Amino acid sequence: MGQKISFTSSDTKIASEALDRLSKLYGNCAIEDADVIVALGGDGFMLQTLHRTQDLSAPVYGMNRGTVGFLMNAYDEKKLLERLDKSIEEKLNPLKMEAVAADGSVKSALAINEVSLLRAGPQAARLSISVDGKIRMSELVSDGVLLSTPAGSTAYNYSAHGPILPIGSDVLALTALNAFRPRRWRGALLPKKSTVEVEVLEPEKRPVMADADSRSFKNVVRVIISSADYIQHNILFDPGHGLEERLISEQFS
Repeated sequence: MGQKISFTSSDTKIASEALDRLSKLYGNCAIEDADVIVALGGDGFMLQTLHRTQDLSAPVYGMNRGTVGFLMNAYDEKKLLERLDKSIEEKLNPLKMEAVAADGSVKSALAINEVSLLRAGPQAARLSISVDGKIRMSELVSDGVLLSTPAGSTAYNYSAHGPILPIGSDVLALTALNAFRPRRWRGALLPKKSTVEVEVLEPEKRPVMADADSRSFKNVVRVIISSADYIQHNILFDPGHGLEERLISEQFS
């Protein structure tokens, strides 16, 4: 790997100070010219960086300067060049979301972790779920539902009691959020190639918003989700601390 590094950080004080120190130690080239991009922050900032650099060939190596660091490596200013040389690359494909609003407008977004549909009013959402054009659940009454990638399965999905998915598995997790009817339905595991369509029933009475990695869209009536295999995000991890190891460790912690 080349050694031209572009450092980028979140706007927190601790991350900004790390950016200044590391830039003085190793230099800081333009992001378009970098062989590797080093992101300083938490998981949220890593997701922002991956989205922002998805058209660049340089992989992203994160160092944790935030509160959550599942996608990040430990922060250490020493021997960074050696760590980059020894790092292991993980390849991730995001989800593509197309959300149709009540006014007929269509919004598109990509999600590395998950696409969520969330109730936006006092009443639970009523949703209909189809997979590859076939209705699988004619009515789900809940606070919402989400579709998660393996990389995102330890995030919101896990908090909602969804399954942890091994990295590299061709599976997506469809997880209900506080299901009221059917009360015991927890969700489903779907092939990665599946196209999931969620229709909002009674959208005026029970409004719903859609969210793709914190990009939110209000008053949606239908959301179509599929894997964007034509986009590949490359993330670097220290040996022995990659996503696969973290996913396994999370289940035994």
